Amino acid sequence: MKRAFAALCGALVLGGAGAAFASGGADLRLEPALVNRLDDASLQRGARTFVNYCLNCHSAKYMRYNRLTDIGIDLPMIQDNLIFTGRFDSKSPNFDWLPTKVGDTMNIAMQPADAKEWMKVTPPDLTVEARVRGADWLYNYFLGFYKDDASGSGWNNLVFQNVVMPHVLWQSGGVNRLVSTEYEDHEKAQAAAIAMHGLVLLAPGKDDRYVVESLVQETPGTLSPAEYKQMVSDLVNFLDYMAEPARNARIRLGLMVLLYLGVLFVFAYWLKHEYWKDIH
Repeated sequence: MKRAFAALCGALVLGGAGAAFASGGADLRLEPALVNRLDDASLQRGARTFVNYCLNCHSAKYMRYNRLTDIGIDLPMIQDNLIFTGRFDSKSPNFDWLPTKVGDTMNIAMQPADAKEWMKVTPPDLTVEARVRGADWLYNYFLGFYKDDASGSGWNNLVFQNVVMPHVLWQSGGVNRLVSTEYEDHEKAQAAAIAMHGLVLLAPGKDDRYVVESLVQETPGTLSPAEYKQMVSDLVNFLDYMAEPARNARIRLGLMVLLYLGVLFVFAYWLKHEYWKDIH
């Protein structure tokens, strides 16, 4: 009786959600992010992209440079190729410049107050952004930029509408334009959205119509679409790793434990067979 009641409640909830969506909800279909946080080569490429493109405005103040040794980057490589920041020593009489050390956290020189004044918003710290947003959201966010002359930065984003951040990877990925198509009812709009590939937004329009929005490349970048997606995947992979570096060790340990238990299962099954062979 309890199971039947629970199933009835679940059906009512799902039915109400479907009705609400049909009456005016928006549906954003995300392209799955192909990331593998155990792929050290991908994490190294993602770290390079993060340092070169993201660490100018966004900090990662809960991540230390020397943790990059966990993904196969040695300390001299970190010091020579991944550290470009430092700070002025306000306590010294000559206001000396202090370079960042490999044991320091991944901070930036720009002060939050200056960022607020220049960009009207303080860029968020990205250390745990992947845990907040998820890998799929971040992957599609980087793919979702398109040219918008009406915005202050000249860019907009299909995943994060009216975002203040400009498209810093446009030279690699190229310039996209927004394509909007109106449909007279929800069923036709949904069928059109399903037929499309990649990132698609289905949203209610005017006069009970529905709009399907997608992106088309207008100007190619230095990378092909496949290469740019690989670049974004590596970046998101590193952001996911940075949000919880110790998780890699737990995953590897878990795989070793499962392998160990598998070997023990073989011996246990053989022992069971020896005990019961006279009975069967």
